[in-house]
Amino acid sequence: MKLAWLLWLASILPAHEADRTCLAAMVYLEARSETQLGQAAVAEVAMRRRDDGRWGDNICDVVNARLQFAISTTNKNYMLRNPVAWQTAWTVADHALQMWDLPVEKRKFVVPDADHFVAEEHASPAWMKGQPLAVIGAHSFYRVN
Repeated sequence: MKLAWLLWLASILPAHEADRTCLAAMVYLEARSETQLGQAAVAEVAMRRRDDGRWGDNICDVVNARLQFAISTTNKNYMLRNPVAWQTAWTVADHALQMWDLPVEKRKFVVPDADHFVAEEHASPAWMKGQPLAVIGAHSFYRVN
């Protein structure tokens, strides 16, 4: 399926399903080759950013924020061609949204406090300073804000 179609679909879906669709697309683009734990950590960063409010007040706004996640930099004609990876990302997104529906004290965090991540093999952003909070697969997780 084409990324543009997914983003269009998210624009007409009810809020919860739109959030799930956008979060799953972000997880797929950022971490489809990672374990479910690594994908959950990536999703957790987006959820934490939504709570922060500086990147948007819903998941679609957060993951589409300019130059923040792969969705904003990937060609909208990009084809998501791995149905197994899409199903995993969809499940991870659903789990993240369910977790965030719980009171904070009942949530089980993978990367507590992380609000940024980077695949250091592919990028070295200016904000990346000091030791990461965690490294899961190819991603390093940081608290920047």
